[in-house]
Amino acid sequence: MSAAQIFHLPDLGEGLTEATLMRWLVAVGDEIAVDAPIAEVETAKSVVELPSPFGGVVTALHGAEGDTINTGAPVLEVGGQAADDSARGSHADPSAPAEHEVYREEERAGSGNVLIGYGTGAGPAKGRRRRRGGSGAGLPAAATPTSSAAPVAAAVETVEDRPRTVAVRSPIVRRLARELGIDPRDVDPTGADGAVTRADVLRAAEAHTGAETAGRAEIPNPGGSTAPHGPLGVLRTEKFSPLRKAVSAKLSRSRSEIPEATVWVDADITELWKLRGRMASGEDERPPSFTALLARFTLLALERFPLLASRVGERGDELIVFDGVNLGIAADTARGLLVPVIPRADTMPLARLDAELRTLGADARSGRIPPERLNGSTFTVNNYGSLGVDGSAAIINHPEVAILGAGRAIERPWVVGGEIVPRRIVQLSLVFDHRVCDGGYAAGFLRSVVDLLEQPLSAYSRV
Repeated sequence: MSAAQIFHLPDLGEGLTEATLMRWLVAVGDEIAVDAPIAEVETAKSVVELPSPFGGVVTALHGAEGDTINTGAPVLEVGGQAADDSARGSHADPSAPAEHEVYREEERAGSGNVLIGYGTGAGPAKGRRRRRGGSGAGLPAAATPTSSAAPVAAAVETVEDRPRTVAVRSPIVRRLARELGIDPRDVDPTGADGAVTRADVLRAAEAHTGAETAGRAEIPNPGGSTAPHGPLGVLRTEKFSPLRKAVSAKLSRSRSEIPEATVWVDADITELWKLRGRMASGEDERPPSFTALLARFTLLALERFPLLASRVGERGDELIVFDGVNLGIAADTARGLLVPVIPRADTMPLARLDAELRTLGADARSGRIPPERLNGSTFTVNNYGSLGVDGSAAIINHPEVAILGAGRAIERPWVVGGEIVPRRIVQLSLVFDHRVCDGGYAAGFLRSVVDLLEQPLSAYSRV
């Protein structure tokens, strides 16, 4: 076996200098091909898989899950290709030579799984495969037993001196266990194939808390009741994730640099709500979402008020006006606030816009959205009504100059023709950069959006 090759964390682009190691996809002793995914990492933009630029046998993993790795730091080490099966002795699998040649051909085929900063030639990405005679998949580096095919020193994790493979499939479950101070090795798994589930971790945490509470001595007070005494105890201290740090920096900059103002109005969308059900393009198609309708009418209004889809220059002394709109859609995800972008949204009809929104929403929630789809927006729409609230003082998505928000669309008593009747009402709010325009311009835009929402048939031909 030749000298080990060290894979360093590549430049992930967009000025990112670090990533959090979410999950190892390989273990020491695994035999991997060029571009085999070796780990999941979280950046300030998204969760991505790292493909290996080397093929061979994994000899070392650098870092534990949850650690922060800086750009240029070592991630893993790969040794040279294993010896031919003919040199492995009589214990080799009879089908091994053919399989091994297939693997060689796959490795020579190259790669298309290129991450920003490094990569190889064109071709399909390849998965990893475990070396024959190795231990089960999913073990961390320190828990992989040594085999004759991979002479790497390793220790077996034990609980009370009993070897046990801990199967935590999900990085979310692993993070939850870490936050609650629960060792997955102490949890009784109930998932498929012995996997530890979220419910298992929560049940263990509840039992752990109950045991601690039962063990505490109660301090009686003069009134005969019991109450805790002394200062509050710190349960845990959490570092900001790369995403949370990036969001914090952007929001802080927005608040410190932009002299913002807000206008808002209630819109009667009763007629649109009735019409929406008839907007499906086919019998089996779903009607467009309210967010898609709001986005489409917003884009139409921006044609008349283009300054609100512009940007202020870096030095704050010029206005950059564009010939279209890259629409950002605020999305609440398990990782935090993300703003996926639909490029040239102003050119899209309602049906395509709705499809793009559904795809982006699913990708954002899964954490698999490409980093390039989180940059370049010129105007943002935030449907915070999906969170069950009616209004919000939103923060402008710097370096944009405005953000439009919508609350819940619910039935309320409304005066129509002198009578109080139930109508479906939604509150819209526009936060804008007062350097770019005055209140009259902002109010004109918001009023234009409301008119389109309240009289959808007037613009139906352009939807």
